Amino acid sequence: MDDSPGVTRDRLYGTADWNGRSFTLIDTGGLEPLSKDLIPSKIREQAKVAIESADVIVLVTDVQTGMTASDKDVAALLLKSGKPVLLCVNKCDNVGNQNPDFYEFYNLGLGEPFAVSSVHGHGTGDLLDAITESLDAQSPDSDEESEESEESKILKIAIVGKPNSGKSSLVNKIAGEERAIVSDIAGTTRDALDTVVQRGGEEFVIIDTAGLRKKSKINENIERYSVVRALSAVDRADVAVIMIDAVEGFSEQDSKIAGYAHEKGKSCVIAVNKWDLLPDIINQKYETTARGHNVYNLSGKSDKAMDEYRNKLMADFSFMSYAPYVFISAKTGQRIDKLFELAKETYTQNSTRIGTGRLNDLLAYATARVQPPSDRGKRCKLYYITQASANPPTFVVFCNKIDLFHFSYQRYIENQIREAFGLDKTPIKIIPRERKE
Repeated sequence: MDDSPGVTRDRLYGTADWNGRSFTLIDTGGLEPLSKDLIPSKIREQAKVAIESADVIVLVTDVQTGMTASDKDVAALLLKSGKPVLLCVNKCDNVGNQNPDFYEFYNLGLGEPFAVSSVHGHGTGDLLDAITESLDAQSPDSDEESEESEESKILKIAIVGKPNSGKSSLVNKIAGEERAIVSDIAGTTRDALDTVVQRGGEEFVIIDTAGLRKKSKINENIERYSVVRALSAVDRADVAVIMIDAVEGFSEQDSKIAGYAHEKGKSCVIAVNKWDLLPDIINQKYETTARGHNVYNLSGKSDKAMDEYRNKLMADFSFMSYAPYVFISAKTGQRIDKLFELAKETYTQNSTRIGTGRLNDLLAYATARVQPPSDRGKRCKLYYITQASANPPTFVVFCNKIDLFHFSYQRYIENQIREAFGLDKTPIKIIPRERKE
């Protein structure tokens, strides 16, 4: 929330409960019925989708502004929908005598208005009673079933990347509808949008996030909130899909976004978007442009160009060599099925648990094959290994002296675990612990 108009743009979903009756709330952007600008017109489209899918509509007005021509236009639009419409007059903050401007809202023809203060909570109970009564009137025999266990099983996939890399276009293509507003204007997406989709008989939650820019280019409070929400979306996601613009190539910001997901131990898939534009980027020179983007010099057929592009990206993302790559087109839907396959595979590996006995058998084999390092006649001894947690797989190795357990040998043990247990697409953490002999 912010005092600036037009902060909310897309449809935001949330679950509410009132007197044992649960329902879904859809918050929409402010409607400007007569505006022909791009963003307001896109907001209207999003609001219309929400209106069509809703069982009850709440029109929120402002008593301090009074009834406006826009209120009349929106009320007329809602009456045409044929849905139950409740009129909420917000900012009625004073208890007692009502603001005289409150009564003019009767002229909208939506019945008795509800005086509400969203800041103090006044009148919200009456409004909620009316909402649940309208819902019950439409489905009096509906059974309320708990869905918490089902929801917890749904794989959550966060789409992260720079502005205009195609994140919202990908979400819309997967959802089969314009779930998020798409435009060439950087910063169009501001919220982290959750969309439930079905793919191959399975449900997924796709989280579209705001494009993350350099801190020096973030110059408004609203965009700072967007960045915080995007990073929190990575925190609550099971898999992070890092979107790369195939035309612009790798940038420092891509590295920072991927680095955050890597630090959090998330399953990651690197999706190179706009691959349908391949003919347009073949034979361009490999150079650093004025905007800091690497443009790749590609040659040959599609498969060869893909291998060349992947090899260059693997050098850029050397700190997360486990992450698989997929070359997609959010516009045409190319290889989106492959993206879901990789997301499931990486999460399965990220959630893997391995028995202590199997791990210690591997440790005995690995140390016999390559002796642990030594320093000044003192050799590192590895006594025991166990898995402490999953997501990501975290292993504790007990040794005689941590200083002797060199980073390079830790990497060797990590690679042995990856090879033995098929964990080639997930981050792994090795934690050394010192123990007396």
